[in-house]
Amino acid sequence: MTEPDQRDRPVREPDQSASAAEYDPAPAAAEGVHGRAGRFWSARRVPAALLALVGLAGSGLLLYDIVAVRAGRPAMHWRRALADHLDRWRLDELAVLAVAAAALLVGVWLIVLAATPGLRRVLPMHRDRAHLRAGLDRQAAALVLRDRAMEVSGVQSVRVRMGRSKARVRARSHFRALDDVRADLDAALSLGIRELGLARPPALAVRVGRPPAGKRVRGEG
Repeated sequence: MTEPDQRDRPVREPDQSASAAEYDPAPAAAEGVHGRAGRFWSARRVPAALLALVGLAGSGLLLYDIVAVRAGRPAMHWRRALADHLDRWRLDELAVLAVAAAALLVGVWLIVLAATPGLRRVLPMHRDRAHLRAGLDRQAAALVLRDRAMEVSGVQSVRVRMGRSKARVRARSHFRALDDVRADLDAALSLGIRELGLARPPALAVRVGRPPAGKRVRGEG
């Protein structure tokens, strides 16, 4: 018996319902448990490399001069001049205290920069995959919440300030009761914050007032 030609066989259309039924977003959400959505770290490669080179060059030069003195050679001219100049200064002079305070502040500032992630304007989003990270700019998140607030009936203008831990919303309503507008804003903005998909959803603070009499106010972001 001869086998039928491949072209004569009926072509089976893909089952759309089966494809839709096989897709389950639950495993993706389960994988997000294994990935920690921390803040984004600023690279700071160039400043760190420059600071390391300056520190290495200064420490190496000072160490070489100390070893040379221990070996019986005279100290370098710059170190002798600096020692003579510092010998005439007293520790309680204002200039010495000012330089010491400035050096202390610079040191504390460098330590804080090294120990903090940076990129404060980027809000980390929820991780659905352990190998994938996403972030949302604060201004973009504020614009999304402002658009949500402007859809509420009675809202004339909105100002949104998005922080890392709190979203502050100030709205002006030209009609309807303020309590009703505030309740609708709380519901709409709470839903909007959840839909942003942030790893740490900020708290919501809403203030509603009336616009100034005789003045038309436009929406603000």
